[in-house]
Amino acid sequence: MSVNLTCKLSDRSLDRNQSSSQRQLAIAISANAAFDGNNAPLNLCLVLDHSGSMGGQPLDTVKRAARDLVDCMYPQDRISVVGFDHKAHVVVENQPVDRIESIKAKIQSLKASGGTCIDDGIKLGLQETSKGKDGTVSQIFVLTDGENEHGDNERCFQFSRLATEYNMTLHSLGFGDSWNQDVLERIADAGGGAMAYIASPEAAGEEFQKLLKRVQAIGLTNAHLILQLAPHVRLAELKPIAQVAPDTIELAYQTEGDAIIVRLGDLMTDVERVVLFNLYISPASYIAEYPTSSEIPILTVQVRYDIPSLAQINSLSSPAPVTAELVQDFVPQVNPQVQNHLLALAKYRQTQLAEQKLQQGDRAGAATMLQSAAKTALQMGDEKASTILQNNATRLQTGTTLSEADRKKTRIASKTVLQPPTNPSTDPSTNL
Repeated sequence: MSVNLTCKLSDRSLDRNQSSSQRQLAIAISANAAFDGNNAPLNLCLVLDHSGSMGGQPLDTVKRAARDLVDCMYPQDRISVVGFDHKAHVVVENQPVDRIESIKAKIQSLKASGGTCIDDGIKLGLQETSKGKDGTVSQIFVLTDGENEHGDNERCFQFSRLATEYNMTLHSLGFGDSWNQDVLERIADAGGGAMAYIASPEAAGEEFQKLLKRVQAIGLTNAHLILQLAPHVRLAELKPIAQVAPDTIELAYQTEGDAIIVRLGDLMTDVERVVLFNLYISPASYIAEYPTSSEIPILTVQVRYDIPSLAQINSLSSPAPVTAELVQDFVPQVNPQVQNHLLALAKYRQTQLAEQKLQQGDRAGAATMLQSAAKTALQMGDEKASTILQNNATRLQTGTTLSEADRKKTRIASKTVLQPPTNPSTDPSTNL
């Protein structure tokens, strides 16, 4: 098991006569498939809201989706289930998936009652997951349909961050329209996972299966990007790093000596993580030292990661150099793939601005930003997201209040590509 790593600059050419140039660097990372075709066993914990508001069809369909999910796991996998209302309790203790009917019967025993305390559910989920984490890929699915009325949202975020410190990944699923998208997005972002929207009971099974497929493709865990910038290169000051695929997330970074460290978490074998860096390059000092050089070093990249199937930690990929070309007569040559990644980030930030303006009561400003986001999505070839964003912009322009479902669809459309282009641009010559 090893890493696939591809680096592309937004434009590989630099004007020798410019004192400073701005470039974006897209780094795509995924795991190579295991030689035997098998990844490490999955250690999955379902943290399920069964408060009173889940009564009837919602809880029935969630239980059915959870039982179907167990059917799709392998005997060497591990499962645990935590239920919560205003307090949390263990429904299925962490165990191998080899007594399927017993596990499914315990899931079926969940009854709707009480209020909602998400943080207690996450805390107990972490405890159960920790019992089976050795040699496995540890994942937690947290499903809720409501506000954290009996809990503390800040504790949710603290527990989510704690999960990543113990090499666990936490995903959030919002059921119906009464949950808080800000809270569930922060839980997923802090926990290194994805946020899903279950708009209707009928969609529960599909969303569970989509998440299961994602986590079953994980080959490497606890991955970190390590960047060594050349002396004439620096990160932009404001929001310089963001993941743009498979979900859009603003990423923090740390420094160790002169290295920049960015945590990625899990690496999948079938889906790339793409991270975008905003760089400023000032080549004057390099040109003074190497006046005849046509190539200029930008940085080197390495990936540090764990291989759970082999019980190996802190494996390190070979250094990958990234260079640019110094040209006298500069003509822009924008990389189309990097341009599409920039559009994904622009769509996310335009939608964020729209939500901020809506909170401030500026409906016209919110509509304008949603229209911009819709155009950006259309440029990407994501017609489905464009339609959602434009419809909500039109609602605001006509004086209609956005429903909770509208707001949640907007948030999901901002973070993900709902409809990938049928013929994405590819240019193998731009690989560095």
